[in-house]
Amino acid sequence: QVQLVESGGGSVQAGGSLTLSCAASTRTFSSYCMAWFRQAPGKEREFVARITRSGRSTWYADSVKGRFTISRDNAKNTVSLQMNSLKFEDTAVYYCAASSDVIPTDTPGRYAYWGQGIQVTVSS
Repeated sequence: QVQLVESGGGSVQAGGSLTLSCAASTRTFSSYCMAWFRQAPGKEREFVARITRSGRSTWYADSVKGRFTISRDNAKNTVSLQMNSLKFEDTAVYYCAASSDVIPTDTPGRYAYWGQGIQVTVSS
C-alpha cells in the first residue's frame, strides 16, 4: 500500500505560481512512476504530467507544457509540480498518483494509488 498526501494548493491570480507537493508513505518510492492529474468541475480527470522512477524522463499535457515542471526526490519520497504562468483554466482539483509500471502512462487506470486531491483556484 502507498499513501499519497498532496499539499501546496490554494488560490492565486492568473499569471502567478504555485508548487504542489506529494508525500508518499512507502519505503519503495523509487519503484513507482508518478504522475499528476487534475479534474475541473463537470469535467473528466485529465493527465497533467508524469515522471519515471529515476526522474530522468518527464512528459506533459500540451496544455501545460512550458509552464509546469514535474520533479521528484527519491530520498525524501516526494514528487512536486511547479506551476508557473497559471491560467484560469488551470483551476481544478489536482491529484498525485503512483504506478508500478516501468514507463508511466497518461491513463488514470494504470495508477493504483491516488492522493485525496488538492484544490488549485486561479482567478482571472
